[in-house]
Order: sequence, then C-alpha cells, then structure tokens
Amino acid sequence: MTRFLVFVLVGLGAQLVDGSLGMAFGVTATTLLLTSGVTAAVASASVHLAEIGSTLVSGVAHWRFQNVDWKLVVRLGVPGAVGAFVGASLLSRLSTDVAAPWTSAILLVLGVYIVLRFATTAIDGQLAARPPLRKRALVPLGLTAGFIDATGGGGWGPVATSTLLSAKRTEPRKVIGSVSASEFLVAVFASLGFLIGLGNEAIDWAVVGGLLAGGVVAAPLAAWLVKHLPVPLLGTGAGGLLVLTNVRTLFKQTDLTAGARFAVYGGIVAVVVALGTYAFRRWRRDSARLAEESVETVDDRELAELEAAELQGAAPRSPLREGGAP
Repeated sequence: MTRFLVFVLVGLGAQLVDGSLGMAFGVTATTLLLTSGVTAAVASASVHLAEIGSTLVSGVAHWRFQNVDWKLVVRLGVPGAVGAFVGASLLSRLSTDVAAPWTSAILLVLGVYIVLRFATTAIDGQLAARPPLRKRALVPLGLTAGFIDATGGGGWGPVATSTLLSAKRTEPRKVIGSVSASEFLVAVFASLGFLIGLGNEAIDWAVVGGLLAGGVVAAPLAAWLVKHLPVPLLGTGAGGLLVLTNVRTLFKQTDLTAGARFAVYGGIVAVVVALGTYAFRRWRRDSARLAEESVETVDDRELAELEAAELQGAAPRSPLREGGAP
C-alpha cells in the first residue's frame, strides 16, 4: 500500500508540472521509476498506460477552460500516435543494458532543454502575424515527438510544446491545451506498442494505478494553474530535477568516485538555483511590462473613442486631448 501511495504522489506531482508547462509528466515519472530500479521499457510502458487516463482528464479540463484548438490536436496527434507506436515497438525489443542508458540520456537532454527553455526565454505577449502551422510542418513534428516520447519515456511536451511556442502562431494557452489533449492519442498507441512487445505480464499494474490516480486528481488543478503560476520558475525547477536525477542514473554506468559525483551534483544544483532566480526575476519584470502595455492599449482605445464621439458632436471635448486629468 505504501508503494502504491508513493506512485500516487509521483503521478500527482508529474501531472501538476505537465498540465502547467504542457510537458514533463512522462519525463518526470519515468525518471523516478528508473531510479527505483524499474527497467526502461517497463517504466515507459507504465507511464504511457497511466497517461491514457491522465491525458484524457487533462484534455477535457483544458477544453472546458477553452484552451484547445481541435484542428491542431488532430494534425499533431495522429502522426504523434504513429511515431509513438514505432518507438514503443523498438524500445520493447532492446536489451535492458542498452535501453536504460539510452532512455536516461534522452531524459537528460530533455531536462537540459527544459531548463534552458524556461530560464532564458522572455515572456512575449505578441503573436506573429502569420497563419497557423500547416499539416506539412505538423506531421514531421508529431512523428518526431511521438517517437522520442515512447523511447525516452517522455518528450511529447518538451518537443511539441516548445516548437509550437517558438513559432508564435498560436496562443500559448492553446498550445499547452492542444498538446495536452493530443497526448491522449500518443499515450494510447504507445501503450498498444508496449503491450504487443512486452505482454501483460511485464507491466507493474500497481505502478500504473498509482500514477493514474495521482495524475487524474492533479489534472483539473493543473489546467487552472496554467494561468496563474510563474511558469519560467516552475519549468526551470522541473528541468533541473530531471538533469540531476538522470545524471545520477548515468553515473551508475561509470567508475567515478563518490566525491566526484557529489561535486557534479553540487554544481548542477548551484546552476539550477541561479537560473531559477534569474528566471523568476525576469518573469516579474516581463509581467510588469506586459501589464503596462495593456494599460496603454486601453488608454489609446478610450482616447480614440472619445475623439470619434467629438467628431460626431456626441460628446464634449475630452480632457485627455487637452492634456488634463481624465
């Protein structure tokens, strides 16, 4: 029972991060499973089976908060499902000795990417004046993200969400909501690939149940938090945890002394703390800037309305135009 509750907490924490960032449920949960001694294929299979339920609830929650673009869900999710099935089938056939370092290496790279992505990217309230990405761009993105997600135990969000956000063609909240909703298809087909490759007997259903329970509980809260959390700080912290944990896993394959390992761990923690502090300070600065721009936009619109009314003779001359107080 204690073991089950541990994985409930893992699922809850992972889903809070995932629902708020649009990424990191799989990479967080798989990382923790690997550290507990679960093989790479079984860890990824367990995570994806649990994600069937958590991503369904998360997608519905984002839909209710109007965070979902269904065209984007279909165009990204279908190729993502194909890539996930292929990746799951491949990982199921790799030996444990090969699969564990491969998966940890992918998770480590994703962790570094998440840290840099959220610590160094400023908040931008503007979207590029360009049409949404077309299917010819979304298909290869979905295939790649789905394949990495299955073979690494996670990666759908870090690859898909970050790419779509950097394109600046869709509102950030709809990017996060749509990627979260399309992940349901990825989870279903990755699970199918693992079940065919591994069989039912290889799956630890206690792990699946714990992750699912925690993820389902956290999904609605995460959909609400996406509008209120300092996302850069959360992303930097989550990415730092992934880096630290997967470096520890990879060190098991080396002969480094305990002193050298702790020196590396200390360096990682120091860098992540510094980047997290920097990310939080810039988040506050950028938030204040966007708030000021929003107020200026409202003032400009009100002034334009007053001028239009004056031209029509429907209102006295505005004190704003005279330079007086409103």
